[in-house]
Amino acid sequence: MRIYVPVTLHGVQQLVEQRELFPLAGRAFAVTPALREAYRSGDDDELAEVAMRDAARASLRLLAAEAESGAPADVRYRRAVIAADVDDEQVTLRSDLDDAVVSVSSAITLEQVASAHIDLADAEESVSRAAAIIDEADFGDSEAEFVLGDAEDHDLAWYATQELGFLVELL
Repeated sequence: MRIYVPVTLHGVQQLVEQRELFPLAGRAFAVTPALREAYRSGDDDELAEVAMRDAARASLRLLAAEAESGAPADVRYRRAVIAADVDDEQVTLRSDLDDAVVSVSSAITLEQVASAHIDLADAEESVSRAAAIIDEADFGDSEAEFVLGDAEDHDLAWYATQELGFLVELL
């Protein structure tokens, strides 16, 4: 099963250095039966984009938490999502949380990673503003939703697994 793990750049660095990563709270996103039911007309590629978008939004929440933890100057405001192919036994569906949410029972190894998807530098300002208002957007604040939309208008860049070491060095 292909899963999409929300992370920050610190998570990407950890993946490269330790060759594995455990998703925060064991949560990731995937094309699940509940997601297929919610989007009856979408094909697998379109549904994968929905799961990826949900993971990117979760990455915003991780960035907000990093900023609140006391070192906001150290936060690089770029959403990041790790796409990995894992055994079905490693994943439990969690439609009680949301249609695309899954629980992951063990670490994701670098060998399981298919790609990484990360914002480019030009997205940092929009992502920073969105991370600051993500909770308000969740509660329906229309201005916050507009700010969130600005960040989500930036496409995540695709990186092959073998590029991640170089990427971490450059960042």
